[in-house]
Amino acid sequence: MSARCLIIVLPLILLAAGCKRKNAFPDTPYRQPVRYDIRLPGEAGEEVMRLLMVKGAPVAVTRTGAFIYLNENWAPLFAGTELLGAAGDSDEGLWLLTRNAILPVEDAPEIKLPPETAGDSLLCLLREPDHVFYLGTSSGLYTWNGAWLRVPELKGLRINDVVSDSEGIVWLATSDGLWQQNNGKWINLDEALMAVGNERKYYALATANDGADLLFSAPQSLGLIAKNGDHRVWRGPDGLPYGPARAIRTFGDEIWLATDKGAIHKDSSWHYYHGRRWLPDEHVTDILQVRPGVVWIATAGGISEIRQPEMTLARKAMLYEDIIEKRHNRRGLINISRLAVPGDLSTSFTRNEDNDGLWTSCYLAAECFRFAATKDEDAKAKAIRTFEALERLEAVTGIAGYPARSYAPASDSVVQSQSPHPKKWHLSPDGKWQWLDDTSSDEITGHIYTLSLFYELVADENQKQRVVQLIDRIVTHIIDNDFHLIDFDGKPTRWGVWHPDSLNHSPNWAFEKGLNSLQVLSFLKTAHHLTGSSRYEDVYRKLINEHGYARNAVRAKIYGPFETSHSDDILNFFPYYGLLQYAGNDPYRDLYVKSLERSWKAVANNRMPAWNVIASSLLQKDCGLEAAREELRQYPLDLVDWSMENSHRWDIPIDPLADRFGKRQALYPVRTAESSVSRWNTNPKLLDSGRRGETEETGSYFLFAYWMGRYYGFFGE
Repeated sequence: MSARCLIIVLPLILLAAGCKRKNAFPDTPYRQPVRYDIRLPGEAGEEVMRLLMVKGAPVAVTRTGAFIYLNENWAPLFAGTELLGAAGDSDEGLWLLTRNAILPVEDAPEIKLPPETAGDSLLCLLREPDHVFYLGTSSGLYTWNGAWLRVPELKGLRINDVVSDSEGIVWLATSDGLWQQNNGKWINLDEALMAVGNERKYYALATANDGADLLFSAPQSLGLIAKNGDHRVWRGPDGLPYGPARAIRTFGDEIWLATDKGAIHKDSSWHYYHGRRWLPDEHVTDILQVRPGVVWIATAGGISEIRQPEMTLARKAMLYEDIIEKRHNRRGLINISRLAVPGDLSTSFTRNEDNDGLWTSCYLAAECFRFAATKDEDAKAKAIRTFEALERLEAVTGIAGYPARSYAPASDSVVQSQSPHPKKWHLSPDGKWQWLDDTSSDEITGHIYTLSLFYELVADENQKQRVVQLIDRIVTHIIDNDFHLIDFDGKPTRWGVWHPDSLNHSPNWAFEKGLNSLQVLSFLKTAHHLTGSSRYEDVYRKLINEHGYARNAVRAKIYGPFETSHSDDILNFFPYYGLLQYAGNDPYRDLYVKSLERSWKAVANNRMPAWNVIASSLLQKDCGLEAAREELRQYPLDLVDWSMENSHRWDIPIDPLADRFGKRQALYPVRTAESSVSRWNTNPKLLDSGRRGETEETGSYFLFAYWMGRYYGFFGE
């Protein structure tokens, strides 16, 4: 349980009725990072070496030329000679570095390079206000003030970067020390002052605080030499995501770092932009602020623009609703879309998925809470449409109380399941539909929970009767078939098992003992409440008194030192609603509260908003609501499930224990913006995750947590 569990002084029945919490977290505007692609002209190529501001406009320097961006169009400034680098000056002029010379873009004579540089790599260039040039190479430093001079103290050193501060002191990042030129003398600070841990190696420099302070990049850190003596060093444990930085840029109080695995932004906290969600290529070469709140990141594969427009959670929810309507509704079923070309939303298409029923249920829950919180007719219409899809899942099978995993028109081509447990398609009795069998506890858990929400929050009298009849058929099917789901072939499905012999006595069901006990008790309690049939209460009591299901349910969540299944969390948390919402004076209610307390404790540090909100609503305490709001804010607008790698990071402590699939995981959750956007049933601590940009998520995870939080008054309007 969260250490910050503040008691919500409202009885459960009032919360369930949608009463608002007076101290709700307000939906104040915040900055939402969004990526846009800046397309270069064809003649520029894709690899950008430098970005600079020239006369108030951004300029991209590539090997083939320099190009200025005016009125959202590119115009060439220079072409014809291969470029190796560039530098700006205090007048926003531009100087281009070639193999043999420094070329001005405006009228000025070119400066031939000294012959000694012919075999060197040309690494950095600085032009001072007094027109002095500093050229760093792989074998030393050259200065030009009407003629070239090689600095003897630096002969043989690799000069990675050069800057000057507000006092005119020139600083060098080299392969052997951090150097400065002061009063005409070159000093290696590593001979006297710098930490041994810097290994005498420095890669990039920048000034900060109006040029008074110096930032430097070392092999394991980012450092700050401050004029006022308030020096700093940031390493992985201090929040630095990765390094070493190959370029450092400062814009006001903000620091940006370019690395070979993404860009890093430091304001009041650290932000890491890596992977295809944010960049066309991991190798970042330069960063430029083109205007406040808008940054260009140059990479070996092009330019990304990162904007930070003002956003609210309510606005974000509406954006996801629009995405769902455009790309995720397949005849009422709501699930991921597939992308024929990874990352290209114009190639989006939907197809049948094995768990269409469960994920459609989750969307229905979100729309139910949305309608209850806002009375928006659009939410009501979508909830009704989705309810009818759940009805159809049962109707197409022709088996009373047995919903299919998925359906499609009989004329459609369907994709065969890739599950290791065989699943088959069948025609509906009327021949108009085809449906997928081997329905699991996932679908039943999702259906019972969200159908009850639809009944309570949205349905009219006719729809309520249809809900009651559907739940009645589903739960009757389970009871009449000895607590199994019976498939088309007359045999139990792989995961549709709640039978006492299996749960209590079979080692094959040890992990499901508490979980499935919790589920079936919730099914029975919900069915009894909605139908009024005493049969469900009688069976409920029998499972508790003769088979110990209530005590089984206390240990529904399995976690370390045992194998932890994050995919079961949704099957764990959804059933608590029926048990606690409809418990009344049930003598076993305290056991269910104990079970939820235990389940919440197991996931409390996972920063998964859905579980935080469910636990807060049913336990009547603040179970990580501030963390939930922060995670919802961080949830990216780009719902493409890119592959995101974090195993290289410096700031993430690694769990010595692998996850249940043998994959490396962190001790703490990886931020959603820096990890897989798929959140419902995934491990939030997984270091490397995602689907290579081949799918787009629906955003229903965000919608469920947000609208449930709005309904219970946790998040303000």
